[in-house]
Amino acid sequence: MTFKAILFDLDGTLLDHDMRNDFIPHYFALLTRHLAEWIPPDKLVTSVMRGSDAMTDNDGSRTNEEAFAEVFYPLVGYPREELEPRFMDFYARIFPTLRQHTAPKPEARLAVQTAFDKGYDVVIATNPHFPTLATQHRLAWAGVEDFPFRKVTTYENSHFAKPSLGYYQEILDELSCAPQDALMVGDEAMDMVAARLGCATFLIPGPATKMEEIDPPPTYQGTLADVIALLNTL
Repeated sequence: MTFKAILFDLDGTLLDHDMRNDFIPHYFALLTRHLAEWIPPDKLVTSVMRGSDAMTDNDGSRTNEEAFAEVFYPLVGYPREELEPRFMDFYARIFPTLRQHTAPKPEARLAVQTAFDKGYDVVIATNPHFPTLATQHRLAWAGVEDFPFRKVTTYENSHFAKPSLGYYQEILDELSCAPQDALMVGDEAMDMVAARLGCATFLIPGPATKMEEIDPPPTYQGTLADVIALLNTL
């Protein structure tokens, strides 16, 4: 089997952390503190989650950024132009402190470098619920921020979110890549769903992996070291 494109998930795949049970609670703790003067914590968390749901349900008619904004700002009762700069200030100054709740995977950089050395189109296919600034921080924490990726999915440049097949199709369309010519590397069912389009998949089990949710089974399974070994055989 040969490929044209390699798609890497970020959180839990290239960057070691437990997004749901560790990172997100600390994220909300910092965000609610940062915006406490304007929005009560419970209201903020609920509104962010509703905005996240809007991105997950996005039908491709607008960017995820726009889908989030349409829901979030009316819920909190502030105009976007007033509150958004405060969000960007949070991502610039406060979000980087969350690095302590993550750890780089030793093989992450070599896996990405190997994909580039083999001449593949390489994409960071992270669920695009975060803005570019937050995604750049996480790429730096993983030690892969300096690669010339064909695309890094963020809420500004994506019109779908995982597990929508539209998310993967949008990436493939931009690469002019047929599904059977792409390999998706990730740790969750929402990564492995790319197989339903015809992509090959490589599962790297971790804290977020729920094997019972993965259908069809992954094409490959192992560690990032195994990804490197696979790419070196192709």
